[in-house]
Amino acid sequence: MALIIFDFDGVLADTLNDLIQFGQEVCDELGVKHVVKKDDLSNLEIMSFASFGRACEVPEHLVDEFVQSCLKRFAEKKSPPAIFNGLGNIVRNLAINNTLAIITTNSSQNVNAFLIEHGLDECIHTVYGIDIPGSKAQKISIARDQFSADTKRESMFMVGDSLSDISAAKEASVTSIAVTWGHQSLEHLLCGDPDYVVRFPHDLVEVIEKTA
Repeated sequence: MALIIFDFDGVLADTLNDLIQFGQEVCDELGVKHVVKKDDLSNLEIMSFASFGRACEVPEHLVDEFVQSCLKRFAEKKSPPAIFNGLGNIVRNLAINNTLAIITTNSSQNVNAFLIEHGLDECIHTVYGIDIPGSKAQKISIARDQFSADTKRESMFMVGDSLSDISAAKEASVTSIAVTWGHQSLEHLLCGDPDYVVRFPHDLVEVIEKTA
């Protein structure tokens, strides 16, 4: 049995258009003269709402307000984000024999609404959102300690779409799997030297079954 930790935005949830839209709306509200575009996300060293705000030229004293306003828009959205094609069934299949968790800079409330919408709430054991203190690496270590009785040390994976996901996995000494359908390009992800790169959701199963 493996412990498989997923990032949320760009890995499970297709939130790119929402992030660009909400980022622009919040910038406009805060009086920040910046046109939000995909590159503001795709070139980040650390994938977080705070880093996103800084990339959008939000002044440091307004970054926290930018974060909270973006999260609020996700919470108030009429329906949760779409799930990437095919991932619903893959998550369900992986949950049969493995322990699944989510670590994200989005809120636990938003993630749980998404899981319920897509019928995955019983597949995920724990969500560690932005509302839980600590870095991603620290939360990976918390998850490892929480589920250590059920998993072997070498059978722990962090599935992410950003350099910061890869870095957090390395810091916490778990296997990193970078996915290319998210917010950052393959070329950018390779700079982090991930253990594995997958280009399609179904490839996740092959990597995990081969390694676990």
